[in-house]
Amino acid sequence: MSKQLTVGLFGFGVVGEGIYQVLLQTPSLQAAIKRICIKHPDKVRNAPADLFTTDYNAILNDDAINVVVELIDDADEAYKIVTTALRKGKHVISANKKLIAEHLQEILELQEQSNASFLYEAAVCGSVPIIRNLEEYYDNDLLQSVYGIVNGSTNYILSRIASDGLTYQEALLQAQQLGFAESNPYLDVSGRDAVNKLSILLTHAYGVLAKPDKLLYKGIDHLQAADIHYAKEKGYKIKLVAQAVKVGANKIAAFVLPQFVTTDNQLYNVNNEFNGVTLESKLADRQFLYGKGAGRFPTSSAVISDLSALRYQYRYEYKKLNSPVEHTLTTDYFLKVYVGFESWADINKWDFESIEALYSTEHRQHLIGLIHAEKLAEAEWANAENVSVIACPEAIVQKEALVKKSLKKISLQLAGVN
Repeated sequence: MSKQLTVGLFGFGVVGEGIYQVLLQTPSLQAAIKRICIKHPDKVRNAPADLFTTDYNAILNDDAINVVVELIDDADEAYKIVTTALRKGKHVISANKKLIAEHLQEILELQEQSNASFLYEAAVCGSVPIIRNLEEYYDNDLLQSVYGIVNGSTNYILSRIASDGLTYQEALLQAQQLGFAESNPYLDVSGRDAVNKLSILLTHAYGVLAKPDKLLYKGIDHLQAADIHYAKEKGYKIKLVAQAVKVGANKIAAFVLPQFVTTDNQLYNVNNEFNGVTLESKLADRQFLYGKGAGRFPTSSAVISDLSALRYQYRYEYKKLNSPVEHTLTTDYFLKVYVGFESWADINKWDFESIEALYSTEHRQHLIGLIHAEKLAEAEWANAENVSVIACPEAIVQKEALVKKSLKKISLQLAGVN
């Protein structure tokens, strides 16, 4: 049975205003905004002035408001809003991936105590309904992998570099001017935003609760012109790819890395601010979800979908968290990577299990090699500004698959590397 939703909205930026307009124009949703909490009261807004307040408690202490929609940028403030609302028995919809990734365990406990729903489809991939698909459709014993482009800002930057020949800085500036990247783009270009989203996906794909700091991730901010040239020469595109892959019966490898993508990979044609996610399972083979990952309308679409679901008392059941088959993260696998650097002093050659190829130019060198995931995560050199790390198209090599005679090893000493 459906019910009327009385909404308290935190934040009235482009998404908040979009939701307000949709609810005004769509009475069939049976949802209306009663109050909107804002930070700057003097700003002119396209809504009646009596809707607005700067007092959180005007929403949180109002018993008539049964749904809180949180759309603010500050994760710490969002945490206070979400936890208070849940303690008061209000349903909550959020788009704050940092908040969710870092605090999901305790929020789940609050949700159980309050018997309220906490929904966040808008936190990952905007209009692409990836969370509910993983939650409702895929059994984790059958799901083999989830991988894709989950950050539209970095994908826009990489697309412009590949198609227009822009430098990284030129593409970043263009993304900022168009509103696809923030004035401080660190969270996007460092890979932090993508790893927050991967942390959320892991819970719904495999029942794994993992904070972002426990996952291997690198961004696109250390890529060099030589890396772009190498990709074009090989017919690749570089994409920032988040992935969770089953590497054993109950073991999951999860990481975010720039990756060379081949023409037969559907991610190859995901350009600009769009997101794309591929799901692989034993029975369904591959399925692909594609759409805009950010902006007023894609994010509004996901929030409205969650509001509609609340009319029927929908909540995530987290079946995989409660499954008798427990999946756990592992770092016991190898990655085949491209590493670009200026001199051998910049990296530790002994961190590699094997080197398959070496290339050298006047100003830049690179190698293709196998490195243990744990060593890559711990290597200080891999975070240096002049070192780029890019996963190869088939990145994961399981430990069991390493047979010495099948490896084409090149001795660094014989190659003249000291």
